[in-house]
Amino acid sequence: MENKEEDKKVDDIIPDVVKETQAWKAVFGDLIFGEFRPLSPFNSLMRGIAKLMQLTPYNMSVGGKRIILYTFCLGGLSVFFFSLLACTGAFLMIYYNPDVNAAYANIEDMRYIVPFGVLIRNMHRWTAHLMVLFVALHMLRVYLTAAYKPPRELNWVVGVILLVMTMLASFTGYLLPWDQLAYWGVTIGTSMGANAPVLGAKGPFAILPPGGDVNSVLLGGTSVGQPTLLRFYLLHAIAIPLGIAGLMGFHFWRIRRAGGVSGPL
Repeated sequence: MENKEEDKKVDDIIPDVVKETQAWKAVFGDLIFGEFRPLSPFNSLMRGIAKLMQLTPYNMSVGGKRIILYTFCLGGLSVFFFSLLACTGAFLMIYYNPDVNAAYANIEDMRYIVPFGVLIRNMHRWTAHLMVLFVALHMLRVYLTAAYKPPRELNWVVGVILLVMTMLASFTGYLLPWDQLAYWGVTIGTSMGANAPVLGAKGPFAILPPGGDVNSVLLGGTSVGQPTLLRFYLLHAIAIPLGIAGLMGFHFWRIRRAGGVSGPL
């Protein structure tokens, strides 16, 4: 009885007219008033685990078995590349020290001293390029087949966020070798943040002062240095991969809930 009364109070906060819109149902329907109701987290968790134990969606389109013919497994290959990046990245972390006085020497050691170091590093680098390419192609396929339409709007938004995070992962890894190419590439890239709208101190509609904008947060100062390298390393090795993994899990769950991958028009 107490749960029902609490749920009713939450439902009364939002007007019925708003809750009946398609956008509200797509974005907030499951997160707030559906299976992820915050007032019953344990029950939501148990229902999610029970559904994840099912190997197939509870409703699948007739042409679901012909999925490879028009998706080319672009999403699956993106996940494979992410897994390969995690494995090779874990190996590289063993020999890498995010210090401006040692980073470049560590990279050289991987090339000439560490057994199979040059192979693992090149696999990590080229796999990162392939992941960016395949995620972009996957988004293009989703757009061309109109798989972003109801009831898949929320999954489209999640996919766009995953695309941005994939590019951010690639960008943050660009600085880690600490050579001239990486140094000046990141210098130019972060300077663009200073001129970004709203979040940049020099950009249009700026609301953040110099020293507190997105550029300063990334640099950890006024120029690329030790704080910058440490920030990029933590973002590249921990924060962004964890975010991608979590969003991927939610992405797959939403695909199952919608009945599998959407077919072409």
